[in-house]
Amino acid sequence: MRWEGVYVAGTGVWLGEPESARSAVESGAYDAEQAAADEILSVSVAEESTAPPDMAIHAATTALKRSGLDASAVGLLIHSSIWFQGVEMWPAASYVAAHALGRDVTAFGFEQECNGGLGALEIAARQVAAGTSAAMVTTADRFGAPLVQRWSSEPGFVYGDGGTAVLLSAAGGFARLLSTASGSDNSLEAVVRGAALRPLPSGEPLDLLGRVQHFARAHGSVREATERVGAVMNAVVDTALADAGIGRQDVARVVTLASGRSRLQWQVPVLLGLPVERSTWDFARKAGHLGAGDQIAGFNHLVEAGVLSVGDRVLLVGGGSGFSCTCAVLEMAEVPEWEPVG
Repeated sequence: MRWEGVYVAGTGVWLGEPESARSAVESGAYDAEQAAADEILSVSVAEESTAPPDMAIHAATTALKRSGLDASAVGLLIHSSIWFQGVEMWPAASYVAAHALGRDVTAFGFEQECNGGLGALEIAARQVAAGTSAAMVTTADRFGAPLVQRWSSEPGFVYGDGGTAVLLSAAGGFARLLSTASGSDNSLEAVVRGAALRPLPSGEPLDLLGRVQHFARAHGSVREATERVGAVMNAVVDTALADAGIGRQDVARVVTLASGRSRLQWQVPVLLGLPVERSTWDFARKAGHLGAGDQIAGFNHLVEAGVLSVGDRVLLVGGGSGFSCTCAVLEMAEVPEWEPVG
């Protein structure tokens, strides 16, 4: 989908304090061999008293302030996450909207695992194009023991805590949203489903590796599933770039899932055909995998770091268990001078 008159007016990120990979290896929380393959330096870790929706509020407040818009101009907030938000059977999106924007803002929660942030962005863009003056997307997660072992729950990913926000506006902004595209292979939900559905939560620690191993035993391997994931991603990337009127060689920077080095090599040079130097690896290896917020956080980092120029095209590539993929192409219209926040 090519967009006209949809802009990024502001972004914001909240991160916890960095916890070093070296200390995690020394404590036994992080396998030394896996650490060597990942080349992760640290991850963001929030204090135990900090709930994810409060992280999203901090990020949303920053995005709103940077946009120069009044909260009353925002007609929609979509909040996405992949893990516990602080209270069972509770609308976290409404809490974020009420505290960041006001009680009258329409708020919805959106879940599609790690593709939730970009999936929500595409929906928000549709609303802005249809007449909503501005729409906010937020994400937030905190991955705490004992239910999530951030250093070992999913090989190739180390989970970081954080909140992100992006504000889309029809009134203008520092970047234009050129296009978005989405695609899915829903049969791949089985990769992380495990042996069977349960009627109630188990209360046991997250064991994504065990679920993937079950899938491998049942289907022989995960190689075919990986190839199908790659096919969906490439098709979605090609569609988004074609709708934006550019090719892969025209992409100045790319933001993908924040993974370890080996997975990054598969995502960026192998699948996308782009050099790692155009990615946000330097940021990702310090912040960790922020659930649904990697792409918003990575783009925010590029802007804060001042490495983008007017006219640069930035490709955001999302992917989440299921499997779904959403991509977005942005073009810098101006270069804001922002101090890092959070």
